[in-house]
Amino acid sequence: MGNFGWGMMGGWGGFGWLWMVLWWALIVAGIVVLVRWFSARAAEDEKPRGKALDLLKECYARGELDQETYERMRRDLEQ
Repeated sequence: MGNFGWGMMGGWGGFGWLWMVLWWALIVAGIVVLVRWFSARAAEDEKPRGKALDLLKECYARGELDQETYERMRRDLEQ
């Protein structure tokens, strides 16, 4: 019978394994990019809380808030 088809080693002269490695590297790189993107978004979500605490500290330092109000508002923001 004729030897038609790709043979045992795959196409392109036996470099089928290279394409498989490249495929898995692409999948792993995609997962890494997604994880880094989601972690960067989570870090951005925490920034407003820190900014609010900074503003609260400034108001307290200027004397606009008494200590009891400052402590209550700080506890609310840290939750």
